[in-house]
Amino acid sequence: MLLDTPVCDFGWKAPDFTLKDSDGKRYTMSEQLGDKGLLIAFICNHCPYVQAIAERFSNDMKELQAEGINVLAVMSNDYRYLEIDSPPFMKKFAHQHGFTFPYLVDEDQSVGRAYKAVCTPDFFGFNKDGALQYRGRIDDAAMGNPTNRTKELVNAMKQIAATGQGPKQQIASMGCSIKWR
Repeated sequence: MLLDTPVCDFGWKAPDFTLKDSDGKRYTMSEQLGDKGLLIAFICNHCPYVQAIAERFSNDMKELQAEGINVLAVMSNDYRYLEIDSPPFMKKFAHQHGFTFPYLVDEDQSVGRAYKAVCTPDFFGFNKDGALQYRGRIDDAAMGNPTNRTKELVNAMKQIAATGQGPKQQIASMGCSIKWR
């Protein structure tokens, strides 16, 4: 089911959480909230929208990390519904696309629910104080040809890192609905 994310609720405070990656290593959101902010991306392995952007998403996240902006990816789907979203496949997906950031499993879906994540991909850009400043799409290419694209997510996160404020104009991300239990 195709869904769009809601409009950014500027200033909304990110709930803290601790999740594990597919190897069992724990990551706490508040410990990842750096001086230049944090991007949390709700993604999964099976979604054609995520698959279409996976390579440029990985490259864009490397660009953000080089700027000192931290990144966490969270998989909130019920992977009992779709085995391809299970932790062993998450590890393979992350390796295949060269992820340089943690890809975390939201086993009980509590983080996805707390953030009111709607679809994959769903991007949440926070400033250094943990206040939401971006909830838009990755770029203007969508599932099309990424040549000559505008890196809306990268540009927004760089603006947040520099000023603490996100762009006022944001276009919703769209993708597959999260598979809730």
